[in-house]
Amino acid sequence: MKRHFLSVIVIAALFLAGCGGSGSDSVQETPAHAPGDTSSLQIEGAQQPSARDQAPAERRETVTGQVAITADDPLDVGRQIVDKVDSLGGRVDQITEQPGSDDQDPSSSMTVRVPADDLDTVLDDLRELGTVTSISVTRSDVTMQSQDLDARIAALTESVSRLQELITSATSTADLIEAEKALSDRQGELDSLTAQQRLLNEQVELATIWIDVTTEDADRPGPGPDNFWEGVVAGWHALLSAIAGGIVIVGILVPWFGVVLVIALLVYGAYRLRRKFKRAPGPVSGEVPEPERDEADTQ
Repeated sequence: MKRHFLSVIVIAALFLAGCGGSGSDSVQETPAHAPGDTSSLQIEGAQQPSARDQAPAERRETVTGQVAITADDPLDVGRQIVDKVDSLGGRVDQITEQPGSDDQDPSSSMTVRVPADDLDTVLDDLRELGTVTSISVTRSDVTMQSQDLDARIAALTESVSRLQELITSATSTADLIEAEKALSDRQGELDSLTAQQRLLNEQVELATIWIDVTTEDADRPGPGPDNFWEGVVAGWHALLSAIAGGIVIVGILVPWFGVVLVIALLVYGAYRLRRKFKRAPGPVSGEVPEPERDEADTQ
């Protein structure tokens, strides 16, 4: 009985000790590590950053678009578009103006670069300048491409810095030459990637828009005659146009007629000469030509 009582006291003591230990802070021991190595140190209760806790990368995209506009004066509308692009801090990469003529309607076409954030404002302004017949806008995600360029540039920049340190501490000519060659290769690749990054940043910041401005009746025929007299006038103009077109065609064919006539004369002359040689009399086979007699002998 006494021994059983002592066992109960020991178990109760161990239970109280366990409860007291669980209420205090605990530190998880780790295996011994080299001085300065903090990779294996872990404190219980500290939260390690996870992929979910990291902020997502900012989306980057390039914007391109095409706009078709009809207006009474395409040239004037084109100049207004240029002024609007300049006021927004953009630029005009290409512009073509075609004044009106008897055979062609006036038109204006251009390629502009405007801040991507102001694209909606630009499209609204274009609707006020004329009748927008078509709009197409394309957005391309270049986030991964931008991140890849940033990572490669950062790695090459660090590599260039290490090579520069190696060059300053080189102890032999061979090491110096090898380090300088490696530095030249790394620096050239770094400059190329930096140029690609600048171009990509510009494409992201500035949207590219192709704009065509034409007249309202550029794509449809004009109205026909409404009465007899207008029909006569239209027929007369059509006749004159046909005669003028026929004269142009004849003028184009005249040189060909001359060449054909010269060739025909040469062929005809060769044919006549051939026939003339065939008709000329010659000695008959087997016959001996008689000797010429002298007039004195005949007398």
